[in-house]
Formats: sequence, structure tokens, C-alpha cells
Amino acid sequence: MVRRSLSAAFIPMAALVTLVVSFGPAAAQSWPSKPVRVIVPFTAGSAVDIIARAVMEQVSTQIGQPIIVENRGGAGGTLGVGMVAKADPDGHTVLVHSTTHAVTATTYANPGYDARKDFAAITALANVPNVLVTAPGKYTSVKDMIEAGRAKPGALNYASAGAGSGAHLNAERLLLAAGIKAQHVPFKGGPEALTEIMAGRVDFYFVPLPPARGLIAGKKVDALAVSSATRAQALPSVPTTVEAGYPDSEYNFWMGMFLPVKTPAAIAARLHEEAIKALKNPAVIGRLDKAGAEPMPMTPKAFDAFVRKEIDVNATLVKAAGIEIN
Repeated sequence: MVRRSLSAAFIPMAALVTLVVSFGPAAAQSWPSKPVRVIVPFTAGSAVDIIARAVMEQVSTQIGQPIIVENRGGAGGTLGVGMVAKADPDGHTVLVHSTTHAVTATTYANPGYDARKDFAAITALANVPNVLVTAPGKYTSVKDMIEAGRAKPGALNYASAGAGSGAHLNAERLLLAAGIKAQHVPFKGGPEALTEIMAGRVDFYFVPLPPARGLIAGKKVDALAVSSATRAQALPSVPTTVEAGYPDSEYNFWMGMFLPVKTPAAIAARLHEEAIKALKNPAVIGRLDKAGAEPMPMTPKAFDAFVRKEIDVNATLVKAAGIEIN
């Protein structure tokens, strides 16, 4: 009797295991079953928005479903990120974010989500140089700008796309390297900040290259430096901040793709596959190059480790700069 009851118990368990194993491929094959929403936690025309649209338009073609990019800016990007954290984990709500995701993990005490635990990392998408821009003719060089700030303590100010954003931390890294202070002026998004820079009402802004490239070419803003480790291919005559004379001022700006953490692994793997395929598409590569961005494909495991390290690096910078937690 005991032997028979054990056998009977194992039959449904075996069936359950078969069901679970077969669910993975089935989930991937049935995804997407409806249009996919891509949340960009910044305003339209921002660097993240430009890169997200370049990649996701190609992904849409590949999967045969519409992809709708929604701009949900505000609060350093945390409003849009919070929407994705609370979305149904069925693969139909995707987050495309940036370095700022690793910054607000420290600068916001309670954003409504946990940057380390609530998201499945899919892949990095692109690496984009941040460019230090000013009003035309306002400063001749980074040194000229820093010395002007040193001569009048407290007079220098800088823009960002929100408190706790990558641009905020980028500026603070340069100021720490230069040994001076400046007033932070946060905006809802990059386009608004650029408007104030062009008008000369704000002194400088570390803006990702895509939305600034046309303004630089049209001489509506001056590019004094890039914060990346090497010069930007799109701006070969513009020095890095380290070359400009400020060691330890390097700051990199990346963009990547995430899903709610409870999304089935098979769907996450399928989205990763489609994103990598898109990043290899010649038309996408051309659009990224035109924007001044370089493709940055990663495995989910590598990207997850990268993001966690970025959170730690930015937490150290936040502490060193004395940035208050919101």
C-alpha cells in the first residue's frame, strides 16, 4: 500500500514539473500578445528618449507588434521608474533608463521601488558622452569657467535634468575635482535645461550628446569638454575634462533596458535576444552613430553586475559631494 501511494503521489508531481519546464518556451513564443509600452523616465527629446526610439522601433519590426514609447519625466526619473516597478510582469511594460537609475538608488531615500531588487536587467543599449555646454562665448575653456567660479564663490550655477540625475552627479564630480562649489538648478528634462543654457541664464550643463549635437554644430551652445574617458568620436576637437586639467573628473553615461523583476525568465530572454539583434542592425547603428552614441550590448548577467557596481560607485560620489538624500 505504501509503495502504491508513493507512486500515485509522484505522478502529478512529474506532470507539474513537465508543465513548468514547458511554460518557459511557451511564454516566449506567446510574447508579445499586445502592444508593448516602453517607459522613458525623461521628457521627449532627451538622450534616453532618442536612444530608446532608435532601438525600439527596430525591435517593433522584429516582433511584429507596435511599441509605444511613453515619456514619464519628473523627480529625477523616479516617477517613470516607479510605474514600471508596479506594472504587470508580463513583458509588455519595459523601462529604458540611464546612469541616473544608479544615482537615484542613493539620492532618493524612498522612491517607491528598490533599484537593486525590483528590476530584471536585460541589456545595456548605448554609451553616450556627456558634454559640458555653455552659452556661446560665455567661457573660452573649462579652466576659464572654473576660475570664474572661484573668483566669485557661489555665483556659478549648473543645470541638470532633475535632482539626483546623472547630469547632477557629473557636474558634482567636476566641481569636486576642481575644488569649488556651484549652485544646482534642476529641470524636468534636458530640453528645458538646454533652453536656459542657450539664453545664458544658467552657466553650464553636462548634457548627453544626442540632444546637444545639433545645437553645437549650429553654434547655439559651446562644447567645452566631454566627461568620458576618451574624446567623443563625434567631437574629436573637444577635450575630456581630465585633459582640460581636472584629474578624477571622468563620468560615464550609459542607457539600458529593464523589466519588472517577476517577468518570466523566458520572456526576459526573448526581449534580450530582440534588443541585441536590433543593436546589430545597420540602420540602428547608423542612428546611434548620428546621435553620438555607441552600441553597448551586454548579457543580462553582465548588465545586472554592471548596474550594481554603478550604484555603489555613485553612492560614494554622492557622499563625497555632500548631496542631500531626498
